[in-house]
Amino acid sequence: MRGPRHTRARSSGPTRGQTAPRTRDSPSDPARRIGSTVSENPTAPESPAEPRTLPTPRDRGEPMFPGGPVADPAGSHHERRIRSFRPRRGRVTVGQGEALRRLWPQWGLDIDGLRRIDLGELFRTGPEETSGSVAGAPRPDLPVVLEIGFGMGEATAQMAAADPGTGILAADVHTPGQGNLLALAERNGLTNVRVANGDAIILLREMLAPAALSGLRIYFPDPWPKKRHNKRRLIQPEFIELAATRLKPGALLHCATDWEPYAEQMLEVLTASPAFGNTQPDGGYSPRPDFRPLTKFEGQGLDKGHLVHDLIFRRNDT
Repeated sequence: MRGPRHTRARSSGPTRGQTAPRTRDSPSDPARRIGSTVSENPTAPESPAEPRTLPTPRDRGEPMFPGGPVADPAGSHHERRIRSFRPRRGRVTVGQGEALRRLWPQWGLDIDGLRRIDLGELFRTGPEETSGSVAGAPRPDLPVVLEIGFGMGEATAQMAAADPGTGILAADVHTPGQGNLLALAERNGLTNVRVANGDAIILLREMLAPAALSGLRIYFPDPWPKKRHNKRRLIQPEFIELAATRLKPGALLHCATDWEPYAEQMLEVLTASPAFGNTQPDGGYSPRPDFRPLTKFEGQGLDKGHLVHDLIFRRNDT
């Protein structure tokens, strides 16, 4: 039976950074052979404090809000393939919609796959919310962690608040969650969060430079429990090979799931990768680290006897 459906302040301020000319990887690059894509976490019910919702457009490429995220930013110019997520736009509350309208030009990034992003520019200091621009200096030495799939963003916001010296680029396709995370970042004064909209495979493959990331977090991706759907799971050898090229030596790849068969697959795939080593001496699962918040939905699942497995692997130096 499927475990609890989790939300996170989690996975994709701020402004779009200056970018370098787009470059294609060589045919031998694992990015050219990838066959899966970004994970999407289930999300929590809307808050009763904001019952009013706004409709969101579903046509590919149509802006959902003026200056805000679009429905499928890379869909018109990138290949079709098996995806590990279902785009779920959902109903956006008035508060979430207002956050998207005001904050997306500063803190949002559409994953269109047309350019390389400069993370130092993306995480510039000193957002000027009234003008939609970002003042201050680039932060080229800021370590940046990519989080794939963050649900409603509560866990992501908690992790950002606890570690302001690390930038979190949180990627998801769930519009209400994007708006909720932006609102949380503003409310809590978090300048180290950026929200990316779209396919995280394209983000990794086309828009991030090699060894650009100091960490990768994938918490409770869709387990695709039916056997015929297992091919849609994000954690596959090809994805791990691609992720390794974008992680710095010593960077942590941290996965968590409450679906036992998927945990076993994650452990098998990661253990087989020559690019990563298990941080656990016995080669098994890791205890939940303090920096990963325990959400109320995860807690409810634990109360019901569901097992949650964390896997923490380190990018090898060679």
